[in-house]
Amino acid sequence: MSHLNSVFQTLDNLILGKEEAVRLAVVCILADGHLLLEDVPGVGKTTLAQGLAAVLGLNYGRVQFTNDMLPADLLGTNIFRPNEGQFEFQAGPVFHHFLLADEINRASPKVQSALLEAMEERQVSIDGKTYALPRPFVVVATQNPSEQIGTFPLPESQLDRFLMRISMGYPAESSEKYLFKYGSRRENIKKIQAALNPELLLQMQKTVDEIPVSDALVDYVYRLLNATRVEGVFVQGLSPRAGLALIKAAKAFAYIENRNMVLPEDVQAVFVPVAGHRLKTLQRGNDSQTALQEILRTVAVA
Repeated sequence: MSHLNSVFQTLDNLILGKEEAVRLAVVCILADGHLLLEDVPGVGKTTLAQGLAAVLGLNYGRVQFTNDMLPADLLGTNIFRPNEGQFEFQAGPVFHHFLLADEINRASPKVQSALLEAMEERQVSIDGKTYALPRPFVVVATQNPSEQIGTFPLPESQLDRFLMRISMGYPAESSEKYLFKYGSRRENIKKIQAALNPELLLQMQKTVDEIPVSDALVDYVYRLLNATRVEGVFVQGLSPRAGLALIKAAKAFAYIENRNMVLPEDVQAVFVPVAGHRLKTLQRGNDSQTALQEILRTVAVA
């Protein structure tokens, strides 16, 4: 666990006062999932993503999503080489261990959908040929609030590919004043020493996946999912895929707590980040997180 302690210490020094967001972001990656960071501009989403890539020792690609972007700008394209008389595939930025999809909801739905195969299958198909992506492969996407001008809402199929969604929120008063006095922390990213590497991260992800889950815990997860399917609260309840995602994230949370089995408190810690972006309330303006917290409060553990 010394490697993980170094990861958390480095990120906590980079992102001041956001220990919970940092822990959840690392949990998401340990669970071999993709992460959606949703918040107003300027609260550290991009800094967190860049810090994660650096401390995990992953090669890093960044794409600034815009409304005139094309799928080829993300995936790559075949380029004709006249001297050789044949086409050569020019890989796009998706061919990195760690892809930062910055302001993903500023791109058109066509570009957003280009990520679906990459996120789900860890491969892309170009002109009928399939190319495997490097492993590990993680997408961390930032998203601005949907009410901002020039944004396109992510479709449900795209949202479902993200294991977790977290929000940074405004910093605490002491942390914000520290930033005002000493300036941005982003320059510190260049000084980060990698605590992991791709091989070690893959090994950790395998260990997380092998953590056992009891029948009692499976029953608890089912009751949580079933509570979202009650009429009158959400447009649609959580799917079985969401249940699998919840268990994956709970295993990773148990791992960072140095446990070799999953407890109900592990499920509770990740329930809202895993479920929140997959649900819409029937009443406009109502926050799904509030309803999910009520489900956690009322659904019996055993």
